Amino acid sequence: MDKKKVQDLVAEAIEENSSLFLIDLSFLPGNKIQVIVDGDQGVPLNECIRISRNVEHNLDREEEDFALEVTSPDIAEPLKVKRQYLKNLNRILKVKTNDESFEGILSEVNEDNIVLTWKAREPKPIGKGKVTVEKIKTLAFEEIKEAKVKIIF
Repeated sequence: MDKKKVQDLVAEAIEENSSLFLIDLSFLPGNKIQVIVDGDQGVPLNECIRISRNVEHNLDREEEDFALEVTSPDIAEPLKVKRQYLKNLNRILKVKTNDESFEGILSEVNEDNIVLTWKAREPKPIGKGKVTVEKIKTLAFEEIKEAKVKIIF
């Protein structure tokens, strides 16, 4: 299997729609090719079909048999690419680092980090009772072990 040719065909198909971006391209055992594509406004089925056809019609099945799967990412999967963070601004993320876990609204995505905000109840500095405070945490991308969008029904 000519992996470079497959990569070029996938890239060529994705370039036709500027709102799409590649998450993962895997070559699995049994000549299975798995392409995971995301989009700034999601990925319509017809775009998955278009990408699949672009790859399939430019590879010779007589030369080598293969299985091709073009999908959008599973909502339960962790975010892998910075552009996925941008797509999920103002959504609740669960973020794990080596030391801690955080859950908050993704309020900012910068070149090197993300910013989460959330409200927490803390004891009053003076007297009894609790007060609601806004917390802000900036996390560098290299600190993030896993980040998932929290699904709310």
